[in-house]
Amino acid sequence: MATTLHEQLKEYYVPDKSAHEVDLDGFRIDAVDGSGRLIEVQCASLAAIRDKIKVLCDRHQITVVRPLARRKVLLKKKRQNGKVVSRRCSPVHETLPWIFLELVHFIGPFPHPHLTLDILLTEQEEVRVPPKRRTWRRRYRVLDRSLIRVEKTVSVRTADDLWQQLDLELPDRFTTADLARAGHMPRWLAQKAAWCFRRMQRIHPVGKQGNSIVYCDHSRDGAAARRNRPAA
Repeated sequence: MATTLHEQLKEYYVPDKSAHEVDLDGFRIDAVDGSGRLIEVQCASLAAIRDKIKVLCDRHQITVVRPLARRKVLLKKKRQNGKVVSRRCSPVHETLPWIFLELVHFIGPFPHPHLTLDILLTEQEEVRVPPKRRTWRRRYRVLDRSLIRVEKTVSVRTADDLWQQLDLELPDRFTTADLARAGHMPRWLAQKAAWCFRRMQRIHPVGKQGNSIVYCDHSRDGAAARRNRPAA
């Protein structure tokens, strides 16, 4: 079921609602802008649209929009049509590195010359109600999500774009511990980032330091090779 957030973001990119939910090449496209670019808003896992985007990228220019909740207000109701009984801010703040949770399932379609990935850092509101069947793992269900505002849009087309947006200051040789510190992310997330950048051929392993893999930045490695190349 589409959330309010999904509908708001379609309108954010393409205000003309007659250009929403367009049938094209056997797929339903969220929106098509005035230039003919396809807009696909994905509030859930990017894995769900992996195959669809892979096909469309070969034929069309496309922007995939993935919102992250930098700030989230949680509203609790006792029943679906009831009043809000509590309101609080979520302790989880999704910053740019959180995109790697999704990107690990999206390497293949991304990067592609016809594809732009728009990562939106947003403030959202989430309405929760008790689950139909309560378990120790499921204490609530999300009734709806809505957009309060878009704080920042990060548009990336290549691995280099994403690397630069993270503004990483790393030594020539680094581990995921170094990546975690430089990118202001937990190490488990830095491990996913390293896996993504390795698959996108932005970094490569050059050895080990204890149990940790040591990586090298391809751009620095190439520059070093050119500096050390003997003169003709």
